Amino acid sequence: MSTVATDFGMDQALKQLGLKDINDGTSTGNNWFSNGDIIESHSPVDGQLIGKVTGSTREDYDKVMNAATAAFKTWRTKPAPLRGEIVRQFGQKLRELKEPLGKLVSYEMGKSYQEGLGEVQEMIDICDFAVGLSRQLHGLTMHSERPGHRMYEQYHPLGVVGIISAFNFPVAVWAWNTALAWICGDVCVWKPSEKTPLCGVACQNIIAEVLKENNLPEGISCLINGDYQVGEYLTTDTRIPLVSATGSTRMGKIVSRTVGERLGTSLLELGGNNAIIVTPDADIKMTVIGGVFGAVGTCGQRCTSTRRLIIHESIYDKVKDAVVAAYGQLRIGNPLDENNHVGPLIDTDAVTNYNNALEQVVAQGGKIIVEGGVLSGEGYESGCYVKPAIAEADNSFPIVQHETFAPVLYLLKYSGSVEDAIDLQNGVAQGLSSAIMTNNLREAERFLSVAGSDCGIANVNIGTSGAEIGGAFGGEKDTGGGRESGSDAWKVYMRRQTNTINYTTQLPLAQGIKFDL
Repeated sequence: MSTVATDFGMDQALKQLGLKDINDGTSTGNNWFSNGDIIESHSPVDGQLIGKVTGSTREDYDKVMNAATAAFKTWRTKPAPLRGEIVRQFGQKLRELKEPLGKLVSYEMGKSYQEGLGEVQEMIDICDFAVGLSRQLHGLTMHSERPGHRMYEQYHPLGVVGIISAFNFPVAVWAWNTALAWICGDVCVWKPSEKTPLCGVACQNIIAEVLKENNLPEGISCLINGDYQVGEYLTTDTRIPLVSATGSTRMGKIVSRTVGERLGTSLLELGGNNAIIVTPDADIKMTVIGGVFGAVGTCGQRCTSTRRLIIHESIYDKVKDAVVAAYGQLRIGNPLDENNHVGPLIDTDAVTNYNNALEQVVAQGGKIIVEGGVLSGEGYESGCYVKPAIAEADNSFPIVQHETFAPVLYLLKYSGSVEDAIDLQNGVAQGLSSAIMTNNLREAERFLSVAGSDCGIANVNIGTSGAEIGGAFGGEKDTGGGRESGSDAWKVYMRRQTNTINYTTQLPLAQGIKFDL
């Protein structure tokens, strides 16, 4: 274990989470096995090896699916409130292990420790939401046109839900899906990112303990680890009616096409190119806080990260100066040290993409006003630490149209009305999160109107980054159109059935059709 990890209690956290030097990466609950290639997990914090996970072979995957499909037959018959009780117990385990799991998220992914704790809190919150929902799953009753008949709609569980998650939220997004799927009566097969496999093993350890304590069957929660080929097992498997995938737009299009060809359903949470509109009536202090955290939080590796600030020309220089000054106060370093604001990028490939973006924005006519660069020397040995950068640019630049998963913020100027700013904001392929900073009620309402933001999330006087469990999370256009987490997102994990009951001795046909024998 590295000095950094030892100093911040990482070795103890790994023990609390049941992690070893080499971990099986395939599980059907408490049954662990793996016969695939070794996946090494190196921390972007210091480059040190955290642990190893054995990947899943095709045979391992088939064993998982056999267990999952068998478990579904039992799990679906349990009353929803009982399923909610299992989720409640899982949430309690997360409360007890919040600190070590938050540390693992921080150390394996690179986000700040506070953000790691926040991610685990999201897991706890969705468990609480799901527990309440387990007593509120509902259908509809409607009047039949035929006398003596009753019509209603009810929801049934789908079956096996496949989950493919990304490295940037290595535990929360899985929980968003599983907590709801479980209370709906589904079972889940999870493929974590191969960049954060230990987070997946840790979470499976936690839920496996709950299942064992309640004498529930293997297969309600399953884990598979590996590269894109393991993901292909999920997307091509006709036994999986729903695949929930989080990642790049490129990946999402492949998943959508593959699942669609077999007439399955995909729930996609893909790229974002999020903007904050700053109008002349904006509170500058609030704008700086929302914009800077949105741009540099998780080192710019959130799907909701702020990529663009669209600022009215009358206050452009004032906002620019305030944001630049705030960047000068950022502390970059070990994310387990709570004095630091910004941790590393996930790996050196991400660093390459960051450097390419800065080169392209200059080549396309932009101007760098806060210099970027890769940090080196003591504390930066992993080669994954970069300086958050700011560039003045134009919305039409190809690089501005592209989502760069790194802390690169583009300042854009608008000169007309708020409608012109909204057009700029909407003028990208992605449609996840958006925000407006204004104290003008008319501007705020215009932004939220049918002709306003075209994103799945639209905020007033808060930034683009982050979301609450109570609301459905997701976006439009190249973001995929899916919805996870709160509100009525549970319905995607269930199939709807219409029922008609005839309680008479006659059999009238619909639409008054006569058929006499």
